[in-house]
Amino acid sequence: MAASRSGRTEPGTRAERRKASTRQKLIDAARGFLASDTHSTASIQDITDAADVGFGSFYNHFSSKTELFQTAVSEVLEELGLLLDELGSRVDDPAMAFAQSVRLTVRLAVARPEMAQVLVRHGMAYIDADEGLAPRALRDIQAGAASGRFRVGEPRIALATTAGALLAVLHVSLVNPDGVTDAMCDEAAEQLLRMLGVPLDEAREIATAPLPAVDQV
Repeated sequence: MAASRSGRTEPGTRAERRKASTRQKLIDAARGFLASDTHSTASIQDITDAADVGFGSFYNHFSSKTELFQTAVSEVLEELGLLLDELGSRVDDPAMAFAQSVRLTVRLAVARPEMAQVLVRHGMAYIDADEGLAPRALRDIQAGAASGRFRVGEPRIALATTAGALLAVLHVSLVNPDGVTDAMCDEAAEQLLRMLGVPLDEAREIATAPLPAVDQV
């Protein structure tokens, strides 16, 4: 069995693969509606047309549009989380891992704009989710606090502040992609590191360290 892009195991038989393919087409179509912010007005017929699958196949996979769109958002968050996990596995310092995730996530506005659109429009609602970015960011903040790299009282407040700042910067970069430079993305990471208690000079050094290329993963 192979792993899907969201990290889940794909089925092995032909019938299972065909069923999984139809399900993924529906999710991909939903991601398009989410990115364009037309999901609230899209009908099931619109979704199945965009997915190029039969109308009746929808209910073989999802009980409602709400379930489909929730699944699509969760997939986007988990897909990004797995990418950041892979890149972060090469970094030992929790402060560096945190800053790297922030810097790479903002750069997705250029590298993967559809994913970034979904994050901006729907990411905050998933700050308490068990999968995706939130638990990983909380893990990094807690690791930084445990190692003495971060000075935080309540990690979940630090998580909420990080999420709000990150989504705001991501929104600005989507609205005006030419107006947000890599240096500005790095400054956002620097400011968040300083919020977490990292001294100015060290925060600046961490936030400007070389980054792995996203297309290497």
